[in-house]
Amino acid sequence: MKTKNVVYIALYLAMFYVLDYITQLIPFLQMPMGGSIGISVIALLLASYHLGYRYGILTGLLSIFIQYLTGGVYVQHPMQFLLEYPLAFGIYGLATLFPNVRLFKFKVYTGIIVTNIIRMLAHIIAGAVYWKTTWPASISYNAPYMLMTLLVTLIVTPLIIDRIKISINK
Repeated sequence: MKTKNVVYIALYLAMFYVLDYITQLIPFLQMPMGGSIGISVIALLLASYHLGYRYGILTGLLSIFIQYLTGGVYVQHPMQFLLEYPLAFGIYGLATLFPNVRLFKFKVYTGIIVTNIIRMLAHIIAGAVYWKTTWPASISYNAPYMLMTLLVTLIVTPLIIDRIKISINK
């Protein structure tokens, strides 16, 4: 692993930490029993698009330790932990593998859509199976904040990616 990539991973983890901390400070971004509109995952998506899927997955997995520091890790069962943390946050590293498509004159980052949907499904499954809620209750709890996370990341991430590409190529 090159020193430059280690520095970039540290940069994205620091960004994740700051955004996660900000999320903890803003009550309307938080769900009452865990989960939030995840502005912090913007950093994970940026890592994937900038560094590639291998370092993107690594950054996503390392973000779990950051979440632990900010008090956002809830464990009910070992399989629930695997679903809601390594899978749910590691999946963002794969965003770069999905080709972008053009919709009219807009570039749509399908990786952002796919990874957020997979994360939402992981949380819904964990809610129904391990947190002992009904399937409709798990969907109605997890879908709103995950769909808002999808919307925010779909708007903000491409704007930042373009700026990163410009600054790196200088």
